Amino acid sequence: MPFLFLILTLVVTGLVMLFSASYPNAYYNRNGDSFYFIRNQLIFAVAGVIIMFVVSYMDYRILKKFAVTLLAISFGFLILVLFMPKISGVHRWITFGSFNFQPSEITKFAIVVSFAHFINLNFSRMNTFKYGIFPYLIILAPTIVLLALEPHISCTAIVILLAAGMLFIGGVQLRWFGMVLGTISAALLYLVLFTDKLTYANNRIAGWLDPFGPGTTVDTWQTRQGLYAIGSGGIFGLGLGNSRQKYLYIPEPQNDFVFAVVCEELGFIGAVIIILIFAMLIWRGMVISIRAKDKFGCLLGIGLTAQAGLQVVLNIAVVTNTIPNTGISLPFFSYGGTSLLMLLAQMGVILSISRKSNLETS
Repeated sequence: MPFLFLILTLVVTGLVMLFSASYPNAYYNRNGDSFYFIRNQLIFAVAGVIIMFVVSYMDYRILKKFAVTLLAISFGFLILVLFMPKISGVHRWITFGSFNFQPSEITKFAIVVSFAHFINLNFSRMNTFKYGIFPYLIILAPTIVLLALEPHISCTAIVILLAAGMLFIGGVQLRWFGMVLGTISAALLYLVLFTDKLTYANNRIAGWLDPFGPGTTVDTWQTRQGLYAIGSGGIFGLGLGNSRQKYLYIPEPQNDFVFAVVCEELGFIGAVIIILIFAMLIWRGMVISIRAKDKFGCLLGIGLTAQAGLQVVLNIAVVTNTIPNTGISLPFFSYGGTSLLMLLAQMGVILSISRKSNLETS
């Protein structure tokens, strides 16, 4: 129940802050329809909560049967997206009419499920190269290359960290991490050969190092306005709905930089409270995972919880200019229907692990 309460709290709070952040942009860019973004997000939120409850009553162990299928679908979409038109200079979205989604959302889920499945199968042999490292290199190497070609720096980082963490928990010998690092280095070298991708990364790094320097790019403008929003919020904030930077200063404030609007309107106190709610969600997710009655459930829960936690940390780090702008959404808060659906479905899997553990214990 505490985990479910935290999820619903974040869903409701996220919808409120999304509406507050998005209505000026929606009014000026969607023919005066101030409710455009919140209406779409609310539909996906309701659908996502329903899916979450349905998934929570399913047996999470059925995912073992679909581990390879999920990987195949993930690779297919990652290849397909490279042939899609660029949006904001990157290949991240697959579009079907008015509907679009990021295949990287499926990729993160597929990595967690497949790693949990294969580690569970080979748990007693994880100290060998054949079973402890080779299968995961086969999965990880092409995934990193395809994500880098989009380019999608933040998702690449999340996939690498998730893979390394799950292998460590799975009992792989530390010496094999050298092999993993070598593979990652090779993938990054491949990326460097594509000068347009290198230029993209260099621009992001340059904007991060000196966001207030001479010359204005889209990246530095967004970062500057986000920092202005955070600074103007002070301790207690300007009040809900009273942000100034959301009025066409922060580009698309309902997306990756929604946390800047949170800081401006709710202040340092409000931002800390939201961060604490996220921290409690991650803590409860880890507790549920550790208490799982099987290794697959434990690994699956830890992976899904860590994925959400990494996204929160990376998004807040980007908004506060702690790391370069990588284009990563804030779970429950940023606009994006398919990402919210995937997130709530994954929360449903963790609830399923909790329910199964409680049933078997009783």
